[in-house]
This record gives sequence, structure tokens and C-alpha cells, in this order.
Amino acid sequence: MVKEEEGFKANVPTKIRKKAHIVPREENGIDLLAVSPFAISVCQKLQDAGYKAFIVGGAVRDLLIGAKPKDFDVATDATPEEVKKVTRRAIIIGRRFRLVHVNKGAETIEVATFRGFAKQGVTKDEDGVITNDNVFGEQYEDAARRDFTVNAMYFDPISGDLYDYHHGLDDIRERKIRMIGDPATRYREDPVRILRAIRIAAKLGFTIDEKTAAPMHYMQTLLLSVPSARLADEFSKMVLSGSAVACMELMNRYDINIPIPLFDVLKRTFGLPFVRKGLERCDARVALGKSISTSFLFAVLLWHEMKEEVAKSTGKTPGQIYEEAAKKVADSYRWDGLQSRYVSDMAIIWKLQPRFLVRSRRAAMKLLQHPRFRAAYDFLLLRASSGDASHELADWWTAYEGATDEERLEMSKEAEQQDRKERERLRQERAAEGKSDEDEADGEEKEKKKRRRRRKKRFDRSKFPKAQKAASDKEKADK
Repeated sequence: MVKEEEGFKANVPTKIRKKAHIVPREENGIDLLAVSPFAISVCQKLQDAGYKAFIVGGAVRDLLIGAKPKDFDVATDATPEEVKKVTRRAIIIGRRFRLVHVNKGAETIEVATFRGFAKQGVTKDEDGVITNDNVFGEQYEDAARRDFTVNAMYFDPISGDLYDYHHGLDDIRERKIRMIGDPATRYREDPVRILRAIRIAAKLGFTIDEKTAAPMHYMQTLLLSVPSARLADEFSKMVLSGSAVACMELMNRYDINIPIPLFDVLKRTFGLPFVRKGLERCDARVALGKSISTSFLFAVLLWHEMKEEVAKSTGKTPGQIYEEAAKKVADSYRWDGLQSRYVSDMAIIWKLQPRFLVRSRRAAMKLLQHPRFRAAYDFLLLRASSGDASHELADWWTAYEGATDEERLEMSKEAEQQDRKERERLRQERAAEGKSDEDEADGEEKEKKKRRRRRKKRFDRSKFPKAQKAASDKEKADK
């Protein structure tokens, strides 16, 4: 049930700060060269048209701590329609709260009108979650409506002044995440703020204020009312943020769960060396400014599930076993916040793993030329580092990748000899145990035998009458 709130004040701090503490350019230390020129241009156009315009939110927070902002948001007193008139290539989006996306090439600046304390128009459901919030107001009201103090500062890129209504600059210096207003009320309005508090604290290495943290555990049941797509999006932000390990440690510390199957898997496997090392490597790549393959990361998170399916598979060869298991796991999580292209690439990484065991010249070269070889090879290295695969195998492929064609040929010959010796040793062990070689022959050897039989199989002329007649005529002529 949704109801309209009149005179809604639940998210307003007890003491409303109408006057900001203005920190001039000389004191706030923000480097204008680190600010997007396009964001500055949008603010300039709005100010030239007679409106207020500031860079706001996480971008200001990151600029203050010397980090590079991922994107830039702008807050203004202009309505969405007015913003669209002033700026070019602008699109009004959103239903719960209308925003304007101003585009230039690949860059998008999100422009929002100052939100006000609701007089009429705000709607909430029976749990107190805001479902419609198109109420505009003053800058000080907008500051009070924001979630955390470190996200409630406004930077004017034209004058260089910083506007701070809720001591956000002090909290940044104290490395603290603190909620604006009553934390329980704010979590009730939007339960995802529980996850945001953890993600931001993990990303910045800050602590969560005691009053802000206190209601998180018992109010996490409200996350059940949040659409799974939004929860999956927040989960993806956590594991792709460059602070996935820190996020999980905080989630465990405060005993917070995200009610989606993907998180259940991660919580269950986070203590495994393979999963933890995978997350650490992804975090390290982000720290170096490198991109993360989403497919690779989810392949790591679901590898434990994959191995369980491999153990249950009824396939006869390694290829069939991995094919069946990958399909089952991929299908199980295809609609759990994972895009189909990620699921497809993830399954390929898994299915290539048994092919690393076959090091013959033809098989090795074919695998090396596969479009997903690099991702599958990195996955093999990760498995080896956590004891899930042979170090010798990983080292062989590392050397093979960097070798010349002649060296690769020699490496494959040596590897095939070693593999034959290993198979012979296994056959002798099975024979000593009284087991039949035919029954216990490994899948790879069976597959090789089948290929040899197919190559030796004669051409069946009965399927081609003309060829059969021609052969018969030839035989008569020879006689």
C-alpha cells in the first residue's frame, strides 16, 4: 500500500542547518585540474543563466581526500525542464526523482534539482520506503536530505568555494561515516543505505560512526522489500569497487546479509583461499587503475559451485563433465543480477580449464589461439596459487605462451611423453588393485581412441550410388 505524505519531516535532522560553513579555495585544498572540464562547463552554463550550480556528492568527497572521482554529479536550483533548456544534449530521466543526464561524447553529467522537505507529493509504502520524491526545495534542505555527512558537501568550481552544512569536512578528517538525521529513520526510508554505509567505509578505509552502525543489523530485514535487481547492482558495486575484501569483512563484522543467492555463495566461500585470493587480485588491479573483467570475477565467486556440479556430473569425458556442470551453474544464476554476456564468458572460462591438461602440439596451439585464453589462463594461475591446480602445469603454460614455435613443438613433445608415462603409471596401479584397464581408462585416452577409429573408418560407398558404380566399373576394367 502506498500513501501520500503531507508535511513529511521524518528525514529532517532535529536541528536544521540553514547556513553552510563556506570554506574558500585557499583552505579546502581541492585541485581544479582534477575536476572534469565538462562538469565545470555545465555549472558555468547554469550559473550564467541565473541559477545556482555545484558539484556535489561522492565527487567532492573524493576530491577532498585526493582520490580520482569516478563520475561527477551536479546539484542546482533549476528544475529539470530548465536544465534541459540551458544545456545541450540533455535527457530527463527517473520516476521516483527526476534527473537530467547531460551528455558529451562518452561522458555523462547527472544534474539533480535541490530536493526539499516534503509538503505534498512524497509517497511511501507501508514499510516507510520512499517511492516518489519529486519535491524541490532549497540548498540547505537538499543537504539535509542526503544520507551521509561526507556526501553532503557542495563545491562551486567557478568560485572554488566549498559549502559544508553538516561538518562533513570534519568527518573526512576524522575518517568517519556518519548519517545525517536519525539513522533508523533514514534506513527505513531507503534500506540500501545500510549497504552504502559499508561500501563507502570499505572504499575509503573509514570507520562507521557508532550511532550510524547501531540499527544496521536489526533493520537489515527491510532489504527483503528492495527489488532484487537493485540489490544485485549494489552487490556488484561492492565486489567491483576495489575494496571487495574490506566490504566482506565489514559485512561479517556487522552480520549483514544481502538477500540474493550470489551473496549467499560469497559469504559461504569467502574463507576459501581461492575466492579470497581472487578478490584480493581484483582489488589490486583497481588500485593500479586497471579494469576488472566482470565475467572473471563471477567465475571466481561461483567456482566452488562449479566444482560441486562437476563432482555430480554424469559426463564421460572431462569436456562433457565441464560442459554439463557449467550449464547448470550458469543457468542457476543467469537471472540473479548477471547479464547474459557475463554468464556466457564465465562458462567459457570454466570449460577451458580441463583443456589445459592436454598439451599435445595441436591441442595446445588451438587453446592458445582461443579468444578467451588469457582469462582462462589467469584463472588457472589463480587456481595454482591457491592449491587448486598444479604449479607445474601453470608454469608450463606460462613458458609455452612466451616460447617460439620451435620451442613450443619441443615442449609439447616432452609433455606428451610425460603424460604417457603418467598414464602408464596409473594403469599399472589400477592393474595392481585388480581393476580393469578398459573400465578405468581416463576420458582423455578414450577420446583419442575414438578419434583414431574415426580416421581409420573406410568411406561408405553405399551412401553414394554414383561413386559405388564408378568404383565397380573401375574394378571390371582392371580385370
